[in-house]
Amino acid sequence: MDLETLGRTLGFSLAAGVNLYATVAILGLAARYGWVDLPPQFQVFNHDVVIGAAIVMYLVEFFADKIPYFDSLWDGIHTLIRPIGGALIAVTTLGDASPTIEGLVALLGGTVAAGSHFTKTSTRAAANTSPEPLSNWLLSIGEDMFVIGLGYLALQYPVAALIVTAIAIVLIVVFAAVIVRTVRRWFRRWFSPRAAVTSSRSS
Repeated sequence: MDLETLGRTLGFSLAAGVNLYATVAILGLAARYGWVDLPPQFQVFNHDVVIGAAIVMYLVEFFADKIPYFDSLWDGIHTLIRPIGGALIAVTTLGDASPTIEGLVALLGGTVAAGSHFTKTSTRAAANTSPEPLSNWLLSIGEDMFVIGLGYLALQYPVAALIVTAIAIVLIVVFAAVIVRTVRRWFRRWFSPRAAVTSSRSS
């Protein structure tokens, strides 16, 4: 696998974890109108049903993402859908390969998509604690711009998309580590023996 193939594979997988339907729509439209000279395997996205369904579902998600708390419900529904979609996109953009390579790439693409999905879900859940809807709108628009921008890079400059994806993966790992430490600190605070003694005395 060369760097361009890896950049497109991981770039689109990362984008799928944020917005699967926009990613599929970009792939379908790029294959349909020949925006760039793509390998033959991308023609699988060039189908009226695939393109139409992706655009319709993107429009649904565009509005669902703007509604506080409903966006978290929508993300919850897509907890399996986005990683599986990312894995399928990764295998499709890979092209001809041995079953072992396809399995590894599917696992890698699904993991990358899951990472971006859970990062988005956690960020949206935190934003929903704010009473105003502006943060949800800004986050949603920012996510759409990120997916479109990353899709453009993956199509036109796949090596640059690989660099962006690598940086994003590092940030996702750091974000996850912060979340884990925060949760552990919260559990120690509330379930430590001292907290239990304090609770029993107050009762």
